[in-house]
Amino acid sequence: MLSTPLLVVGVALAAANLRPAVTSMASVLGDVRDALGASAAWTSVLTAVPTICFGLAAIAAPWLGRRVGMARAIGGALAVLTAGLVLRIIDGPWVVLGGTFIATAGIAIGNVLIPVVVKESFPHAVGRVTGIYTAALAAGGGIGAGLTPPLVPLLDSWRGAVGAWALLSAAALVVWMFGARHGSAADVPAPATSGPPRSMLRRPLAWAVTAFFGLQACVAYVAMGWLSELFVSEGISRTDAGLMLALINLIGIPLSFVIPPIALNRNSQSGWIVGLAAFSLAAVIGLAVAPAAAPWLWSVMLGIGMGVFPLALGVIALRTRAASETTDLSAMAQGVGYLIGAAGPFLFGMLHGVTGSWTPSLVLLGGVIVVEMVVGWIVGRPRFV
Repeated sequence: MLSTPLLVVGVALAAANLRPAVTSMASVLGDVRDALGASAAWTSVLTAVPTICFGLAAIAAPWLGRRVGMARAIGGALAVLTAGLVLRIIDGPWVVLGGTFIATAGIAIGNVLIPVVVKESFPHAVGRVTGIYTAALAAGGGIGAGLTPPLVPLLDSWRGAVGAWALLSAAALVVWMFGARHGSAADVPAPATSGPPRSMLRRPLAWAVTAFFGLQACVAYVAMGWLSELFVSEGISRTDAGLMLALINLIGIPLSFVIPPIALNRNSQSGWIVGLAAFSLAAVIGLAVAPAAAPWLWSVMLGIGMGVFPLALGVIALRTRAASETTDLSAMAQGVGYLIGAAGPFLFGMLHGVTGSWTPSLVLLGGVIVVEMVVGWIVGRPRFV
């Protein structure tokens, strides 16, 4: 693909649809659970489904990109996402789970392939375009969290409020088809790998990058899946809790424009990774000690901490020499990494369900962040897989 401004717009609009499917449901999770008469276990599974699917579908993404071409693969991902968003609002608990799995399968393909498009089409502007991509992703997540609760009374049910996001993904599909066509000389397949498909599995740094990606995903999806419910249980209104969840995502917009162009152009990203993760750790400590004392502050700090996500994407490109390696490392880091991350929302919810307290869950999350900081320091050092 040629690096045209129109392609940048296409990347941004596609990225904007990679989080509303998750944050829109999370912001009205209590309403959905009550309306469906679902159990706590079902709710925990629902919060874990996105990351499980991100992992499983990400493994197939490189094959799909090579088979049909990058532009068609991402367009197909947006079509699958739209279908899943519609499906999950038409029936009961199991259909909700199935539709969510389908929708997040589309997201998983975009998660893996869009960074490869950035690497191939903007080799001298990886930091800047990664910033645009992650800013759009954060904006989509924030808007999905902030607007869905007010849409419930407006559209008479959670189904209408959650299903409305299919319109956004359908619109993005149309724009992507136009933008990708005009942003490429020909929709050629992604380059073939230079070695065996499993070659990354024998590279220690690839495993470190994968672990780092999985740990930061664990923190992010616990926040997106459970933070709103935590605040509501502390007496905060659902609308305000949704706005706090939106704030966590929206803080990523300015951070995405500022941090990647600076951090990804330095020899080492270790200090940036540890510094950002320290904000998440401080927020989790605050939530454990006094969750209702300063919920907006905890939300701001957690949002800053989640600014590590663009660096998690950026090191995938920085630790590889060729686009084929980037594709394989992206698939491994996101495929295995999201499966690691899926354990976070599930265990966080189950611990709360068993103990009746958020404290054990928050202690577990704090431990995950400490390990994330250690592994992040390792992968931030300048070297190649």
